[in-house]
Amino acid sequence: MRRVTRGLTISGTVLIIEDDTRIANWVKVYFERAGFFAEVAHDGESGLDLARDLIPDLIILALMLPSLDGVELCRILRRESDVPIIMLTAREAPAERVIGLDSGADDYVIKPFDPDEVIARAHALLRRVKDRVQQVLTRGHITLNETTGMVTVGEEPATLSQAQVALLSAFMRHPNQLLTRDQLISLAFNDEFDGFDRAIDSQIARLRKQINRNGREPIQTVYGGGYRFMVEDK
Repeated sequence: MRRVTRGLTISGTVLIIEDDTRIANWVKVYFERAGFFAEVAHDGESGLDLARDLIPDLIILALMLPSLDGVELCRILRRESDVPIIMLTAREAPAERVIGLDSGADDYVIKPFDPDEVIARAHALLRRVKDRVQQVLTRGHITLNETTGMVTVGEEPATLSQAQVALLSAFMRHPNQLLTRDQLISLAFNDEFDGFDRAIDSQIARLRKQINRNGREPIQTVYGGGYRFMVEDK
């Protein structure tokens, strides 16, 4: 989405859903300085309505929200679109970060945070979406259009987050190869994913749920090693 406001070309729209007014306005100012058109919602229900109206390029989403919490809102958004989502959380426990990623978020930032870090993560996430070269990959019964992020398993569509599409692409480009977690981070996220083993495992678990069909489970766990994407011989 491109807008022109007072002579300034705006190349992206970001929706910030955060109930803390001070934090929301602070993040909004930084995104506007970085060249984005930014809107703010302070609760989950109004955030969902704005997301549907604006169709933003990126959503910054707080984990804890009134009326509709961030986890449930993220799940609804993910069912309706593949918009990139960065979740903000004040909770440092790894389990809480996993919950955010499990709900469909592509990345997370822990409060308190440096707004420049949020901007950097936003650029990295949007760059992965924008710079994806159009390529249709087919491995066995799975087809992935890397430009649109559309995935079909057999004849049925599968809904994946941007992070899951990136992981699936890495797997499909390296069929039948053992990939460690570090290799997956490098291949899928260009080393820009500030993750940990459980976060990658969580994303892969969600990916499996989307692509496992009719007894077929292409992603195998190699204990002590990593993962392998198995392609059936035709």
